[in-house]
Amino acid sequence: MERRLVIIGAGPGGLAAAMLLSLTGARVTVLERQSRVGGRSAGFEMDGFRFDTGPTFFLYPRILEEIFAACGRRLSDEVELIRLDPLYRLIFEGGGELRAHAGMERLQAEIGRLSPADAAGLPRFLADNRAKMELFRPILESPFPGPLALLAQPVLKALRRLNPHRSVDADLARYFRDPRVRLAFSFQSKYLGMSPFRCPSLFTILSFLEHEHGIHHPRGGTGAVMEAMTRVAQSMGVEVRLGETVRHIRFKGRRAVGVRTDQADYPADALVINADFAKAMTTLVPDDLRRRWSDAKIARKKFSCSTFMMYLGVEGTVDLDHHTVYLAEDYARNLAEIEECRELPRRPSLYVQNACVTDPELAPPGCSTLYVLVPVGHQRGHIDWEAEKPHYRRLVLERLAALGLKDIERRIRVERLLTPADWEQQFAIHRGATFNLAHSLDQMLHLRPRNRFEDLDGVYLVGGGTHPGSGLPVIFEGARITSRLLAEELGLPAPWRNMDTGTSGLFGRALAGEMA
Repeated sequence: MERRLVIIGAGPGGLAAAMLLSLTGARVTVLERQSRVGGRSAGFEMDGFRFDTGPTFFLYPRILEEIFAACGRRLSDEVELIRLDPLYRLIFEGGGELRAHAGMERLQAEIGRLSPADAAGLPRFLADNRAKMELFRPILESPFPGPLALLAQPVLKALRRLNPHRSVDADLARYFRDPRVRLAFSFQSKYLGMSPFRCPSLFTILSFLEHEHGIHHPRGGTGAVMEAMTRVAQSMGVEVRLGETVRHIRFKGRRAVGVRTDQADYPADALVINADFAKAMTTLVPDDLRRRWSDAKIARKKFSCSTFMMYLGVEGTVDLDHHTVYLAEDYARNLAEIEECRELPRRPSLYVQNACVTDPELAPPGCSTLYVLVPVGHQRGHIDWEAEKPHYRRLVLERLAALGLKDIERRIRVERLLTPADWEQQFAIHRGATFNLAHSLDQMLHLRPRNRFEDLDGVYLVGGGTHPGSGLPVIFEGARITSRLLAEELGLPAPWRNMDTGTSGLFGRALAGEMA
């Protein structure tokens, strides 16, 4: 009898799981409440200007290449990935800047201009993190069904040597004395929605991945990758239904047996939830069915920051690199304002993507797109965003002027703003926490929601809210773990299994490589 699998959400994790699960011979249906695929990774258009909604740094495509290969396709045939050099430009409000070039010698020279004594620390940082990634890889590739998983030999070996209780900033101090150089290798903790002064030192691998394997721009934006994944999934028989909201999950006892949407009922032998974890649990699953993840326990969990977004279509060109990060002079205070969620940052850091310098077809002729992201606290009912939105827009425009974009407002042709309240209401993200559950030590591995969800039967999770965590390549790896567990439980073939273990797994084959 043909097995029926339902995936709630067409985000990157849900689409990757759909591609893999289509290989099992099961009937796979993806239900997406929005009118487009991708979730937070979707693209959208305004009057000929194309933007990514969320992620713009496309890191380490190998994991997705392997998922496409398992489906008999080549990612490069579906999407052109452009490797950037420089990766990004960092501007320090307190003085100095650094262009992160792709080559070792040029990057050392940039560090040397900022802090001559720190240039010598770069080779050692990369070598140590190459070894760290090798140790950390089995953790990223494996499910953690409970605390006993910590006793596996690869995990014990890794945790003994990775110093997880040290912060990212403290770990970087072993290589770089200048706090600006440390920021250059730690601002990436924003991918996890965390401060480098609190984020576990395990995650220095984020900047290592950028420098070892590059940052890519998918032509057409990250949304073009989501569309390519959808095309492949549909060509393999996956049904993707857009604009269809799941209203209820049907249970027999603790086992999920189907879902009800605003349009139809879908019976299911297993269910994959790719929706925001906390929002899905508190709205779709009765509280009395959840033991470890009850509403009360979810309310006590730590969540990442949120973001204030400006998407601007402007006349003319913009004199900025593809990626520019403007770091506040009092960076520690800025982070404290974000984490404490008591007030809005008044001198915020911000990130600007000027993608048209690489991909001019994202805008009409003679125009540019600007994507502006400002980290802010998540929703706690402390900010009236409808009242604050115009004031904060003005503040961000002033910060852009400090980057040299003094005339940008008069050049705006189209504009869209997103606040934490919008992330919560429009995208169904709990508290508007765009990076999901925080990656603190008490919310990692078996302490994070598990790929085979422990509170229910027949329910599996993918996305940033489950193990291994957030960030596109990690979410793709999580989809492989989840799909493998589901196939095993239902006795379905999993022909991709030989492609996601050992040296073929996450970050595996390239770990021995040196920087160009």
